Amino acid sequence: MSTVASFPISRFPVPEIKDLPEDIRTRILAVQEKSGFVPNVFLVLAHRPDEFRAFFAYHDALMDTPGALSKAEREMIVVATSNANQCQYCVVAHGAILRIRAKNPLVADQVAVNFHKADITPRQMAMLDFAMKVSAQAWAVGDADFDVLRQHGFDMEGIWDIAGIAAFFGLSNRMANVTSMRPNDEFYALGR
Repeated sequence: MSTVASFPISRFPVPEIKDLPEDIRTRILAVQEKSGFVPNVFLVLAHRPDEFRAFFAYHDALMDTPGALSKAEREMIVVATSNANQCQYCVVAHGAILRIRAKNPLVADQVAVNFHKADITPRQMAMLDFAMKVSAQAWAVGDADFDVLRQHGFDMEGIWDIAGIAAFFGLSNRMANVTSMRPNDEFYALGR
């Protein structure tokens, strides 16, 4: 187990950055340059380089591609569904990103605890209702769910984005929980 400040960040071996394949090392160092620290998710998932590459390629396609959802709305989906999946890492890490992207120090905590009481728009509420259904009961998604989203201005591509983010972070939440991924201390203060 690797540790930071004597707390393990994973149940699995965490490679040293210097020992990683060049493309992964370059990506991690770029993130460190931008944020001032290396988010533990990068170190933990680097345990399996091929899966690291696949994970972050899909992550980037969902979270960084322009579309009907703002970057803050994408993070809202992550925070709400990660809380439902009891993923401490993703709630803390993406909560920090949400605070920064929304320019609102309260919204991440509100969305994580009970998004129905959060200071968000009716459109965002419908988005999160759908994301939660995808996260917990995807088998029950039907045409009525699409109708509600369309009434709030979402087109089919936006609906796909909501579903893709909720589904992808289901995987992420489960791996973070299985690995016992620890949130970096830095995340707690960001955007406050």
